[in-house]
Amino acid sequence: MSGSRQLVGWFAPLVPESRVAIFRTICYLFVILDMHLIVRDPIPLSRHPELYRPLLVERIFSLPPPSAPLTISLYVILIVGALLAAAQRLPRAAGFVVAAAFTWWTAIGMSYGKVDHDHLAFLVALWVLPTVGTIPAGWASGQRSRQAGWALKCIQIAVVFTYFLSGLTKIRSGGWSLTSWPESSILMWAIVRRPHGVGQFLMSYPGLLHLMQWFSFTAELTAVVVLWLRGRALLAAALFWLSFHVFTVAVLYIHFAPTVICWLAFAPLERFGPWVRRVVAGWRQRTGRRPARHPVPVLSDQAVDGSG
Repeated sequence: MSGSRQLVGWFAPLVPESRVAIFRTICYLFVILDMHLIVRDPIPLSRHPELYRPLLVERIFSLPPPSAPLTISLYVILIVGALLAAAQRLPRAAGFVVAAAFTWWTAIGMSYGKVDHDHLAFLVALWVLPTVGTIPAGWASGQRSRQAGWALKCIQIAVVFTYFLSGLTKIRSGGWSLTSWPESSILMWAIVRRPHGVGQFLMSYPGLLHLMQWFSFTAELTAVVVLWLRGRALLAAALFWLSFHVFTVAVLYIHFAPTVICWLAFAPLERFGPWVRRVVAGWRQRTGRRPARHPVPVLSDQAVDGSG
């Protein structure tokens, strides 16, 4: 019985609901950012039906091919739904609408070429966050729940499996050989294709690039250990992967922004609300401002009993 309780406690730990409330706001605002900076081309691409190659999810659900009216409608639905969900309004209804619409939006954007795996954890987040339901006090909630813990655990698993599955894909594409990908010249080829930034400097050091391939490949295959780390070890792992993404941007101009956002599922975001309140209180004190609930005395005020 204790084993089953431990299993439930691992998959659905008790966590502050305010952590989910803050994370939801960030995620839904990022949906809007993603639509304009990352997967930003479903509307123009929909005008070229001859290039459309539906993904498996579109074939399974028999989704209609994209058109300008359809993609514009998706755009409007996503903007309205994301703003509602970010404001903690209709968290279930708006959340599931955004999850479905953004999954379709992303599928359309990736049906005209390469399928990026940087959206895996983010899509999982959009589907599980609405299951937490209403959080009455929002960012200031002092409640803990297993619903919140389960949603965050799903996102954490999706984050680490983004790396682990990437490592497995490298093994599969190399004929199920552990050495095929890291022993190749794939990083040199990628830098040649994107001759920018630090990558141009590294081209003169093929031995270093070879070592970097082995290092990243090993890190991806062992990423699942992050799920069992706590405290400073977890912080070190998070900083390592965030540094990894900074490095890929510097070398190849390839970012993993949706995955980076999902690393916040590991963070104690519930500390953010009190920190904001302390910052605001300190700013008010430094500027001589007071909250509206504290009346500011006027020099000519007289005591009620006429004294003074």
